[in-house]
Amino acid sequence: MIAFIPARGGSKGVPGKNIKEICGKPLIAHTIQAALKADKIDRVIVTTDDEDIARVAREAGAEVPFMRPAELASDTASAVDVYLHAAEFVANETGKPVEKFMVLLPTAPLRDENNINEAIEQFEHDGATTLISFTEAECPVGWYHTMDEQGRIKNAGFGAKGSNVANRQTNATYYIPNGAIYILDYKLLKEQRTYYCDNTYAYIMSRADSIDIDYPIDFEIAEFMMKKKLGIN
Repeated sequence: MIAFIPARGGSKGVPGKNIKEICGKPLIAHTIQAALKADKIDRVIVTTDDEDIARVAREAGAEVPFMRPAELASDTASAVDVYLHAAEFVANETGKPVEKFMVLLPTAPLRDENNINEAIEQFEHDGATTLISFTEAECPVGWYHTMDEQGRIKNAGFGAKGSNVANRQTNATYYIPNGAIYILDYKLLKEQRTYYCDNTYAYIMSRADSIDIDYPIDFEIAEFMMKKKLGIN
């Protein structure tokens, strides 16, 4: 299976995020090396619009056979179009359709080769159309609220009666996608522009391995957890 790693250069939350160092390596290198170590991954391809990211990706062992067009690297560009573009490039390059492929976001550096292999094994065993990694949500959906401009709670009655004040133990368990692993279907993506269908399965990951880097503090948390995982003092 081919693994695509999308990494554009225009991060606003953390400038230069994809090549910012964490535990002595650029962030994207952790994902590239996990994919390269995974037995079930045949090719590791980075799709980027940024020359610095492309250079770092090649140094880490990934292929960067094309530069992403500018229209697919804007703030409003659709991830679906980015993945279709990458899959179609490979199909044109090899003369063979890319029916299934994996997407690994570089912002999930604690996902390792074991997670990747396990996800593919589950995907194959379950006969899934698509598979997406999830982790248990930190709190029940009934705890979420919005506020008006004055700071007053707007949806205090959200959910079932009393669900917003119930103890955690009395609520159902909810899961959220963690951004670490996607196994997608080209036809579904092309025709319906969605990752999900009636035959989508979840690969469950621990919360510790599901840290997703969006803000500067996430780097600190991820580095702490990575050192703990690797046994680094």
